[in-house]
Amino acid sequence: MSLSESELDRYDRQMRIHGWGIEGQRKLKTSKVVVAGIGGLGCLSSLYLAAAGVGTLILLDKESISLSDLNRQVLFCQSDLGASKAETAKSRLEILNPEIKVRAAVKEVVGRNIANVMKGIDLVVDGLDNWRTRFIVNEICVRKGIPFVHGGVSGFYGQVMTVVPQKGPCLRCIFPTEPPEVEVVPILGATPAVIASLQVMEAVKLVTGIGKPLVGRMLFLDGEEMTLETVEVERNPDCPVCSHAGE
Repeated sequence: MSLSESELDRYDRQMRIHGWGIEGQRKLKTSKVVVAGIGGLGCLSSLYLAAAGVGTLILLDKESISLSDLNRQVLFCQSDLGASKAETAKSRLEILNPEIKVRAAVKEVVGRNIANVMKGIDLVVDGLDNWRTRFIVNEICVRKGIPFVHGGVSGFYGQVMTVVPQKGPCLRCIFPTEPPEVEVVPILGATPAVIASLQVMEAVKLVTGIGKPLVGRMLFLDGEEMTLETVEVERNPDCPVCSHAGE
């Protein structure tokens, strides 16, 4: 797939990165990415994925915009209160980059809905705010062989890990039992901004083939101490989700 003159101009700075070039940008143009959850993480990750030129973005979220979202969900503003997150984000991203396709999937994250959304998808970016739905997406991604870029945030803290089925651990390997849910997660808007940016780096690396993704490694952000730490994580040979996947 060729790039137009406007695309060559729009993506000029990133195509100058070693190993990227026109071929890397073509890979992004033909890629299809689901952003699951358009909250603090999903707003920022979808924004930068759109800016980078991911050809098709599918925004998955059934929620509406509330006032308490606006400290971190930067695609939305006061006049959007009560509107669909997915539909509103779609309209903003299309203004930012009319060269790409954006679809809004106003759906609840359940097995059947997710399976339908993920047809023909290259990867999924985690913008979810609870473990129950994360594990649903993790399992479907493993079953379908789709990479899943996990991200999670709370307060000044966050984490990122990339799940590539059959090449490293999945989320269930790391968390054999679901962590306790928090009804209202405390959060500074800058925290998901940092984690979402790291997720986009991971997504772009997976699509273009540049660099080394966080497969078998989890990166932790401590914003209070301003430290980043990467911890090796291993695949569980008895994992109920990925131990027999692909056999």
